[in-house]
Amino acid sequence: MPEPLAELVAAARDGDREAFDELVRVTSRDTYTLAFRLVGNEEDARDVVQETYLRAYKGIGKFRGDAQFSTWLYRITANCANTHLGKRRRHRHDELVDDAVLADANPDRDPQATVIASSLRDRLTVALDDLPPKLRAVVVLRDVYDLPHEAIASELGISETAAKVRLHRARRKLREAVFPARGDDEETERHAV
Repeated sequence: MPEPLAELVAAARDGDREAFDELVRVTSRDTYTLAFRLVGNEEDARDVVQETYLRAYKGIGKFRGDAQFSTWLYRITANCANTHLGKRRRHRHDELVDDAVLADANPDRDPQATVIASSLRDRLTVALDDLPPKLRAVVVLRDVYDLPHEAIASELGISETAAKVRLHRARRKLREAVFPARGDDEETERHAV
């Protein structure tokens, strides 16, 4: 842990409110980004971040420093996101869809390639949102944050084997959702290339 962050954590553990406020300021961007990637929308991400820092504030005195502060905070964020998603699923409703289409600012870009990339991105976003929270957390931590399996296991409180299994399942579900099963001829052609 960088020295200034270690000092802030130590002061916050001793009850220094200003030190905790500074920790929030220093870590809020990363915490929000992780929350957004786990829950999939801004409003829910803000709720998760708020709950994360509330839990962190209540638990900072128990933080032993065995792991990095960022790892501890990631774990709290992932747990808050899972809780939030569980509540959201129980109270599910249809969301309004924004029909605005963004124009590509690069006039040299192939319009067909832009449409294909946009379609793939949209399908991937939907597929990621549809993953169960436990699978989404693993794939985000591995494929977005590039954390090793050991760190993912530590952050989520699971074994390294469980992290690998969840990642495999998540990637398979994403692949099936983004590239639905094709006919035998197309499948054979794809593997022949």
